[in-house]
Formats: sequence, structure tokens, C-alpha cells
Amino acid sequence: MTLEEDALDYHRRPPSGKVEISTTKSTSTQRDLSLAYSPGVAAPCREIDEDGTRAYDYTAKGNLVGVVSNGSAVLGLGDIGAQASKPVMEGKGVLFKRFADIDVFDIELELDDPDAFVQAVAGMGSTFGGINLEDISAPDCFEIEQRLREQMDIPVFHDDQHGTAIISGAALLNAVEITGKELSDLEVTFAGAGAAATATARFYVSLGIPRENITMCDEHGILSERRARADELSEYTEPFAQGVDDGALADAMAGADVFVGLSVGGIVSPEMVRSMAEDPVIFAMANPDPEIEYETAKSARDDTVIMATGRSDYPNQVNNVLGFPFIFRGALDARATEINEPMKRAAAEALADLARQDVPDAVVKAYDDDVLQFGPDYLIPKPLDQRVLYEVTPAVAEAAMESGVARRDLDLDDYREQLEARLGKSREMMRVVLNKAKSDPKRVALAEGENERIIRAASQMTDEGIADPVLVGDESEIQRTVDELGLDFDAAVADPSDAEWDHYAEELHRRRRRKGLTQGEAAELVSSDPDYFASMMVEMDDADAMLSGLTHQYPSALRPPLEVIGTADDADYAAGVYMLTFRNRVIFCADTTVNLDPSAEVLAEVTKHTAELARRFNVEPRAALLSYSDFGSVDNDGVAKPRNAVSMLREDPQADFDVDGEMQADTAVVEEMLAGTYGFADLDGPANVLIFPNLEAGNIGYKLLQRLGGAEAIGPMLVGMDKPAHVLQRGDEVKDIVNLAGVAVADAQQRDSDE
Repeated sequence: MTLEEDALDYHRRPPSGKVEISTTKSTSTQRDLSLAYSPGVAAPCREIDEDGTRAYDYTAKGNLVGVVSNGSAVLGLGDIGAQASKPVMEGKGVLFKRFADIDVFDIELELDDPDAFVQAVAGMGSTFGGINLEDISAPDCFEIEQRLREQMDIPVFHDDQHGTAIISGAALLNAVEITGKELSDLEVTFAGAGAAATATARFYVSLGIPRENITMCDEHGILSERRARADELSEYTEPFAQGVDDGALADAMAGADVFVGLSVGGIVSPEMVRSMAEDPVIFAMANPDPEIEYETAKSARDDTVIMATGRSDYPNQVNNVLGFPFIFRGALDARATEINEPMKRAAAEALADLARQDVPDAVVKAYDDDVLQFGPDYLIPKPLDQRVLYEVTPAVAEAAMESGVARRDLDLDDYREQLEARLGKSREMMRVVLNKAKSDPKRVALAEGENERIIRAASQMTDEGIADPVLVGDESEIQRTVDELGLDFDAAVADPSDAEWDHYAEELHRRRRRKGLTQGEAAELVSSDPDYFASMMVEMDDADAMLSGLTHQYPSALRPPLEVIGTADDADYAAGVYMLTFRNRVIFCADTTVNLDPSAEVLAEVTKHTAELARRFNVEPRAALLSYSDFGSVDNDGVAKPRNAVSMLREDPQADFDVDGEMQADTAVVEEMLAGTYGFADLDGPANVLIFPNLEAGNIGYKLLQRLGGAEAIGPMLVGMDKPAHVLQRGDEVKDIVNLAGVAVADAQQRDSDE
């Protein structure tokens, strides 16, 4: 099937199109309907009539953008009319929702007259929090945007103009950083003089490029003062007319530092690239065929050619989706009256800064494990990098407040956390723990300190102030990797081969000699097994916590901390817990990694440990001990274990939380079943701590919930240990390592406060 056939099938498949309307409030009862519509709806109507700003409190206006077009300049299809443009406008709405959780009404107007178009859109100001103009031909698009900005008190943004300007501006900022040139010294040549080109040129001036350093060309050649005097230029392109004799694109490119292509494919030759200044920057953004092919431009000369295109199959794709969702998100949340130049610059600068940071593993995997590291082939972040939402958006909102167009003040730290929460409940839950960790960072020994992901995680822990990581391994090898990754990170290293750690072997032998461990074997374990070394660091108080297990099986990584650190004084058993986050709930699952066939006593102890962990995440535990029986519906030795564990917990004064069982899994988590059929149950709401009867059930259960239930999993978190020690899963990403380090630090803090 061709791409075109696949696209037709994609759009035709029922329900047709790509968007739908869904409700955000319950409509399951007559009471709900009377609140949603008549008579209850009259109350918010009266409130808004009294104060129009209350529309943001009582309606969806504050999160609703109108994507408006007349279809006069649709992609590369030209003037295909309003109705034919609708798939594109729906697609724009999909991107708004997917990347910034913004709702969209797409509006296609059969209006070619700018006056009628402006009048129609201006009349919809009460409906929307912002207007995104799309696919309107030049020069009408300039006039329409300008007049609507003057008439409306909500943001109006023509993405075809400003989106390319902002994203390529971010790429330009980083290209200048790499080449060591100054913005004020750059000579820039534009191919194209349409909406995107003129807006991009104006934006580059606002970034610091002198207007006189910009030479713009259209299909007739250089925009010159002679052509301006002959009325060949529009009021929008005339400011870029150069006081030179008429010339062609090749003349304009000679000696230029930067080429910006927003025209048609195949108009730039290798000779033209060779005529440019040293280390040239080439943004060939015509789609689908760039002004010069990527490989041709890169091979045209021997120095560094920094290249960007509008295509996804080459590095440095200038993709507008990196801009408009997040710019509107910040503008809407600050209730800005417009999107101004400071907000656009803030977006470009935030994108440029994000590209210089370490790239999450999830993003690398999404792009087929390509090397994504700041440099000539990585100037701007990838669209699937979720950090764009909470890095760029706050910068836009801050610029709106500082420039005086915001009608709402935001606490930027709180706002960033709110944005992270939009990415999923796990972000919200982890932020609780990570904020605790930042308040008093602890030393965390990372047993696999030579591993690239561990080093990247250590760098991130340091940057964010979550922990003071100590990398266990060969110092020269670790430093080599740090340098290769380009990390600005002064790593703390504990090298087991150094003589300063010899006392670890002596202490390990003393503790394990009656377990058959000889002096020589102890010395070998400490010097060659980083898990034993890290465990000894924690036990000897040279570190407050440890992580291991990224590169080997869970049982082998668990053994050293169990042998060296052991369980807490009030605990006989350790257990592995996963926190699963769904859209509107959080569930802790135990035991998922340690105890194969626990007794009733073990189940009771694991329940207490898991309840304590839940409270560390500010979750009040409601524990259900699971079985295939509901409160005695089956009676055998298997179901007796969780039932007896519940009895033990009810008699334990330290078990100060709701607990009941045995019960089936659906009984535990479905409120109607728990409150209806089993209204006698001692749970004040659906369970959020699920204790499985054995390791097999626990491991199967959490993985089914994660994969089929769409949950995000954090863990496994090891509970019941005498000191914080956690075992990673093989293949964990950097964010998983950082999250578990945050849990370990919060654990260490809690132990300090308990002493």
C-alpha cells in the first residue's frame, strides 16, 4: 500500500476524520444532566454575564483554540478551498492535543475577501482562548493577522509565518554556538520572499542579526532598492531591499554565513555552497524537496557544513510542531492578550537550550536509536521529546508576564509541575518524591558506574539537585565516557582498586566469615564485584543509599545488599514494590520481585512496608490482600494465607491504615462492587495497595496492568531493607534510574528523621 493509499484509509476508517468531542464531566444521572444543561447551566451564565473573565472559570474557553483557514495556501497543494483543507486543520488540532493537551475547533471559511474573513473570525472571540491562522496565502495573511491582533484581546498567531521563524531561530542560535560566530556579524541570504521567509527574516533581526546583513531573493533575484522604487516589492518585503545592483541567488550566497531556503527544491548547487563563508549554515526548508539535498550540501566542502531541512529523514528537521502547541499552551495559561516578540524569542531560546541537554532514552528509541547529542547534526530537540512541554511553555508564559501581556500571574515552579502532570500521573507522583529529595540530597552509590546510562543519570541527578551520586568503577574509564557524552559534570568516583578501600574487605570478612567467606574471597568480592563494594559503602556510612542491577539479573543484584546491608531491625523480609500510575489513580503492587511463596506473616509484613512507601508519595494507603476468593467464598490453605495476614494486621497497632481481604482483584479496585455487594469491607474507597498472594501472581499482575491497562510503572522499589538499597531492572532508562535515586534519597531522609 502506498503512503497516499494508507493515508486515505487512515482518514476514512470509521469514525471518519481524526477528531471528536468528548465530555469532561459526568453525565450518567438525571442530576448530572440538569447540572450540565437546563436548569443548572443558568448559574454560570449569570456569573459570566456579571464578569466576562469568569468564562475562563466556567467554560472550556481557556483551553480552546480555533484553527481557522480559507484553504488558499494549503501545504504544497495551493488554493484548494476551505472544505478540501479540512483534513489539514483537523490534523493541526490533533497536534495541539497530542503535544500540549489543547482542545481545538477547526473552522474552514469560504471567504477569500480579507475584510469578510477578519469580520467572521473577530466575531468568534468569545468562543476561543486563542486563534491559530493556517494556510492563508500571502499577502492576505499579513493583513488578516495584523487586523485580528488589533481587534481581538486573545492571542492570534499565523503559524505558517512565525512557526518556521521560531524553530529555525532556535537552530540558528545553536549553529552560532557551534561555529563560534556572532549573530551581529552574520551575513544571511534568503531564498524566498513569502510569508514564512519575511516573518523569519524579521525574527532573525529580533534575535540580533542586523537588517542590513540580510539579503532576500525571490524568483526574480535579489530584492534591491531599484526593485523597490519600481514598486516590484510589497510593503512586507520592501524593508529587506538591498542597496545593490540586481543579482541572482548565486550572487547573494557568495560569502554568506547562513542560507535560509523557503522557496522551491533544487535551486542551490554545490558551487553555490562552496562560495559561502567558512563553516556555513544551510537551512534548506522547502518541502518535500529541499533547495539542495542534504548529502550534496554536506559533501560540497571540507569544513563543517551545518545543515537543516524540513524533512524528518535527515538531522535537524525544522518542524513547527516544536513551537505552536507549547507557545499557545503558555499563552493560554497566562491568559495573554497576544503572542509578542519576547514570547517568540523565549520559545526559540528555550528550544536551543533544551537541545544542549542530555537526550532521554525514550526519545532516542523513538528515532531508531540514532545518536542524539548536541552538535552539527543535533541543533534542535525532537518533537517526541516530552520535555519541550515543561521547558518551552514556562519560558513563553514568563515572557508574557514580563512583557505585560499576561492577565494572570503564574508561580513558574508550580506551573512547571502542573505541565509535567499533563504528561501522566507518574510525573505528578514522582515530583512529590523528587521535591523531597532536592530538599536534602544524599550520597547515592551507583554500582555500575562505568555504564553510559548510569553516568548520564548521575549527571542529571547532580543538575537537578536530587542526589550526590558516587560512581563505582575505574575513574579514567568513567571520565572518558563523560567526555565522550559531552557532559558538563564533575563526577565523584569510588574506584574499588584503590587501597583506601581495603578496610571494606576486612569488614566484609568479619561479617561473613561464619557464612564460609574467606579473607581472600572477601577481598576479591570487594575489588571485583561493584554490588558488594556499593553495599559496603552504604553499610560503612560512606554512602546513604545504593542502586544496582541495570546490567545483570535481579536475583544476582539483590544478593549483595541482602547479605551486607540486610533487612531493618523491625523487618524480617524485603519485598519489591511497583507503583503503577493510571490517568486518575495510583496503585502500589507487592510483592513483585522477591518472595516466591510468602506465608501469612510475610504477607502482613510486606503490606506494612508497602503502606509506608505509599505514604512517602503522599498517598493514604488502602490495602487489599488478593486471592481468587471474596471474604470466605472459598476455603482452603491458599486463601487462608491472605485472610490470616489481614487478621494479623488488625491486631498490629503499627498497621494504622485501612486493610481488608481476602478479596478478588476486581472487588478491590471497583468501587461499585466494594461499596455495593461488599459494603461491610473495611476499605474507605477502592484499594490503592494490592498485595498479591505469591511472586508469580504479583509479577504477572503488575505486568498485565502495565501493558493492557496502559499504566506507567515506577520501580521496583525495595522495601524492608535496613538502609536504602534498590535494584534496577535490566534495560531501565535514565529517567527510571533518576526516579529510583529520588526514592532512595527520600528513604534516607525519612530514616534520618526517625533517628
